[in-house]
Amino acid sequence: MSAMNLELIENVHVLSLTNHDHENKFNQAVMEEYLGVFDTVDAYVGNTSLLIRCEHPKTFSTGIDLQWMMALTTDARTLFIKTLETVVYRLAMFGAPTIAALNGNTYAGAAILMSGADFRLMRADRGRFCYPEVDIKIPFTPLMNDVCELLPNKHALKHMMLTGRPCTGIEAEKWNVVDSIHSEDTLQSKALEMAQALAQKDRATYVTIRNQTRPKIARHAAGLGIEF
Repeated sequence: MSAMNLELIENVHVLSLTNHDHENKFNQAVMEEYLGVFDTVDAYVGNTSLLIRCEHPKTFSTGIDLQWMMALTTDARTLFIKTLETVVYRLAMFGAPTIAALNGNTYAGAAILMSGADFRLMRADRGRFCYPEVDIKIPFTPLMNDVCELLPNKHALKHMMLTGRPCTGIEAEKWNVVDSIHSEDTLQSKALEMAQALAQKDRATYVTIRNQTRPKIARHAAGLGIEF
């Protein structure tokens, strides 16, 4: 069963998360579906952008399905972590502008993944952005740590990573975790508006400028077997 849907709206690739009954959690199949979407957008000829969104009234994504992961064999868990890191890397260094519309709770692996998006918009009145790794006893990998460090407010980042404190939309905007906050009624349209504007940029120039600001992320390519 698919966990997401990709559609092309004018020249914007819109990826909608659809596995709402399972809180859009991560497992091996979901990670592979993300990679397939990334391949599709990468292969698109011409300028474009990628908008990641969800219309669930409460949850964007709660990250890794921990119960599923704990039941894996050692080899399967190792494969999953590497696939997850590949997804995180590829979004952070994506071949087009990326925008995330965070409609609700964005936790753990999902918060890490969305930290790699170029721009984040969030619902103002509902939902939390949270790195709970310190409480669920799962340390950040070096790549995931570097992606979290893309957030500009280092004081806020320290508290989020070391205490696991979730932040509301209003706090997330104040702490520069997100670029802007919006009402439930306007979040999706504002995110699409931004995605359409960014899709007008010369793609190669945009990606070069963005990726040059992320040298700590680029250094992980070799370990993941990715050509940079």
